[in-house]
Amino acid sequence: MKAVIQRVTRASVTVDAEILAVISNGLLILLGIEEEDTHDDITWLSSKIANLRIFSDDNDVMNVSLKDSKGDAIVVSQFTLHASTKKGNRPSYIKAAKPETAIPLYEAFVKQLELDLGKQVRTGRFGADMKVELLNDGPVTIIIDTKNKV
Repeated sequence: MKAVIQRVTRASVTVDAEILAVISNGLLILLGIEEEDTHDDITWLSSKIANLRIFSDDNDVMNVSLKDSKGDAIVVSQFTLHASTKKGNRPSYIKAAKPETAIPLYEAFVKQLELDLGKQVRTGRFGADMKVELLNDGPVTIIIDTKNKV
């Protein structure tokens, strides 16, 4: 499971001119799921994201987590995070989980993050052509891969 997390001052997701999610200060999380990902990956990644100290404290030092800052989150499914570009010019998405695997894991990740944060997490629409807008704060962008947790 891979996540690209971006600290934002605002973010939104729109599908077919319908705004599905809007947040102010918080994280936009792009989530890519592989076939071999498990609920252990969900638990570890959700906790890591909720508790990662990347928000500024009173001294302007990144020392506050999303959970402690009471910030919001949007999770967007992003199978292209598992693109392989080793051969040719057309990315291969062979490592990305098929929808029958990915959808339940995506939904479980969102539920786990809601538990870890103690609040609702907004989402895009799995498999839709989404328009994602954000104002990256910092900019702070971090990539986390559960395959590298040890």
